[in-house]
Amino acid sequence: MKNKQLLIFDLDGTLIDSVPDLAYATNAVLSELGRATFDEDTVRHWVGNGAKKLVERALSGGDVLDPNLSEQTVQQALQRFFVHYAEHTCVNTQAYEGVSQGLQRLKQAGFTLALVTNKPAQFLPAIFTAMNWQNLFSLTLGGDSLPVKKPDPTPLLYVCEQLGFSTQQTYMVGDSKNDILAGHNANIDTLALTYGYNYGQDIRLENPTHTFENFTDLVDFVLTINQRY
Repeated sequence: MKNKQLLIFDLDGTLIDSVPDLAYATNAVLSELGRATFDEDTVRHWVGNGAKKLVERALSGGDVLDPNLSEQTVQQALQRFFVHYAEHTCVNTQAYEGVSQGLQRLKQAGFTLALVTNKPAQFLPAIFTAMNWQNLFSLTLGGDSLPVKKPDPTPLLYVCEQLGFSTQQTYMVGDSKNDILAGHNANIDTLALTYGYNYGQDIRLENPTHTFENFTDLVDFVLTINQRY
């Protein structure tokens, strides 16, 4: 096993809990359309596949998409979602416990940090500013930065190529099956966190390389394992 030097992080459910603001924007759209709104726990199960999928699930009232839902309706609702979320991106969004300190520890230890999220890239600068993470990540990709997004391996492989690391030198860190599948598909070892958004399923079912209950334990593991090589 080669020394790991590149850490690719997911964002929502891994580094930040953004559900309160995503739920606000989702319900604002539904209210405009005269549709029923949903509580945060319900919206939490819909997060992870990008903004469009979140809106489709909200308009359908569940994970099973309404076959009568037109693309025009989805696109119109999506644009309104973007407007509301842009105004409410960081009102109640918070970093999970230990994340900011952990990222700083990893950066100071010499790791290269990157971020690959399915969230549209336009919302990332505001989040980084609010969290004071402007100088942490060497490369960031949103869900619309490339033609495909996780669980497709392309974003992860693109990051490795752009930053000059092999897949064997890399960890993918995430909270959902899309993160773990992307890692598997890219032949990258995966570190899973149990506290995030995984559609109500145990992340261990996706067979990550290692699993952690909190971010501090994950950071301690990465720092310790690298001292062996």
